[in-house]
Amino acid sequence: MRKLLISALLVGASLVAPGTFAQELAEGRNYITLSSPVPTVQPEKIEVVELFWYGCPHCYQLEAAINPWSAKLPEDVNFVRVPAMFGGIWNMHGQLFYTLETLKADESVHNSIFNALHNAGRKLSSVDEIAEFVAQQGIDKDLFKKTWNSFSVKSQMEKAKKLALAYQISGVPAIVVNGKYRFDIGMAGGLQETVDVADALIEKERQAQ
Repeated sequence: MRKLLISALLVGASLVAPGTFAQELAEGRNYITLSSPVPTVQPEKIEVVELFWYGCPHCYQLEAAINPWSAKLPEDVNFVRVPAMFGGIWNMHGQLFYTLETLKADESVHNSIFNALHNAGRKLSSVDEIAEFVAQQGIDKDLFKKTWNSFSVKSQMEKAKKLALAYQISGVPAIVVNGKYRFDIGMAGGLQETVDVADALIEKERQAQ
């Protein structure tokens, strides 16, 4: 398993006060510019990608800040979650994410997965265990297993792996704005500051258009 990018110490740190990033955002400190821009899904919108893993404790902690933030984004912003897949259980959980996406599962199911892994001691480390778990969330087990092995899910997984390489990530959570700028919680200075940096980079892109 890859080492996560950030530590609990970095999560608790604060580089600048919330709400000041529009003035103080600094390349190399709060974000890096990718050497090669990555095409976005909807070029007419400003894209924000969160790369995550269900088993990552910092990804779980970030949910409290990023969920209400993403729910209120303006029409010109497209928020996308992309599971990072570094092999093993990471890939299995990435396949779980895309199976649920294909089935158009309610957002509450994703929340239940985070809770199961971080609060209930569940591992969700086999297809049978995962299928039993999602059935408890109201998803048909047979349909889930059929979708799990579908071409659509496998294709989305391959695209996600290529994106992670293009974004040059080595851990999660990582945020990429409009295929150009990448940062993590440590660079932002904290959980809430992560969405502040995202907002500042979104505005930076608006000004550039």
